[in-house]
Amino acid sequence: MTVRYPAPLRPGDRVGVTSPSSGVPEALRARLEVAVRDIRARGYEVVVGKCMDGSGHVSAPAADRASELMAMLTDPAVKAVVPPWGGETAIDLIPLLDWDRLREAEPTWVVGYSDMSTLMTPLTLLTGTATLHGNNLMDTPYRVSEGLLSWFDIVAAPPGRSFTQTPPGRHRTVGFDDFAAYPDVREYTLDAEGGWTRLDGVGDVEAEGRLIGGCVEVLCNVAGTPYLDMPAFARDMAPDGLLVYVEVCDSDAFTVCRNLHGMRLAGFFEGANAILVGRTLAPDSPSLTQHEAVLDALGSLNVPIIADVECGHVPPYMPIVNGAYGRVMHAAGRSELTQTLR
Repeated sequence: MTVRYPAPLRPGDRVGVTSPSSGVPEALRARLEVAVRDIRARGYEVVVGKCMDGSGHVSAPAADRASELMAMLTDPAVKAVVPPWGGETAIDLIPLLDWDRLREAEPTWVVGYSDMSTLMTPLTLLTGTATLHGNNLMDTPYRVSEGLLSWFDIVAAPPGRSFTQTPPGRHRTVGFDDFAAYPDVREYTLDAEGGWTRLDGVGDVEAEGRLIGGCVEVLCNVAGTPYLDMPAFARDMAPDGLLVYVEVCDSDAFTVCRNLHGMRLAGFFEGANAILVGRTLAPDSPSLTQHEAVLDALGSLNVPIIADVECGHVPPYMPIVNGAYGRVMHAAGRSELTQTLR
């Protein structure tokens, strides 16, 4: 099996919006409209599905969410699916999706992060289809920080294209913007400085491998199941090894440590040439920091571990393509991630 890259989006193509996990509350619908208008301004057609209700923790019953997602992913006219954001329990869709049908369908870009990892990472592992872990629909109106790319840039790139992203050196440490009061906000408040951090030792890092990963809190519940068979993916798709990335939403360091230990025991990091860890504002525990939690669980793998990468819940966002071939470099003067759609 080789990685299947969806066709690059062109003006006139259709983008589907659905909520496989959490929907959009009425108070935030104005922000949704801003984001949809931004997609249309790029020349794309937008179709908003029925599973968008934000009054509870899921947008609709699981069967309805699965049916709408399947319809969009198997409709040749829909070239990308971009949920508004993640949520909490997308895991209930996994057994309801027709994975054989998805494997046979023309590949479609799926864009998102957080709880969307529950579906996107298995989609890459089980069907070989590249997926895009990046800023979600509600974040789309924000201006892209220097050195980074938007999901728009990547879904329009043809197979074979290479692109390099570098950390902008600034990130956010305080709260979130109030989309209800300011639905058209477009500037991130990046109030702190900081770059990438090597956790496992000192010295420069250069590593290559096929990129795969996602959000720790949701993937830890699927690791070791047939839906997240990383050893098989490494064997069949990445003979030269993997670059595995993980990121944490809000779990404390003790929980993160346990989750990462469990993922390691389930083979999630098998074949990794290096591990990238997203920057997080999640709390430390009394005797364990977030960085120490990562080292406690993954230090025995004896591969480079680079933390504070812009691939998590802390703005700004560095989109990463699950399935792309990656090359990471981290040195005193420069850090970068190059991805090639091959």
